[in-house]
Amino acid sequence: MSDKKSISEADLLLIANQIIQDHESYVEGMRATSVEEKDEVLVFKGEYFLSEQGLPTEKTTAVFNMFKYLAHQLSKEFSVK
Repeated sequence: MSDKKSISEADLLLIANQIIQDHESYVEGMRATSVEEKDEVLVFKGEYFLSEQGLPTEKTTAVFNMFKYLAHQLSKEFSVK
């Protein structure tokens, strides 16, 4: 039996985006725009700040790391309804 709280995608995104804005690694414009659950792990998605050529930038790494951080922190606590 899971002790995770069932939460809507919209409410989870509100929580995730507040964590992003309060985090020391926040980059202007960084935000999660969607979340899905795969094998009990929350997967966050949003703008990845790719270059005009579609290649990763310094901001891309920051966003990837932030979404990974959110997955580790919030997957323990929440499950998407």
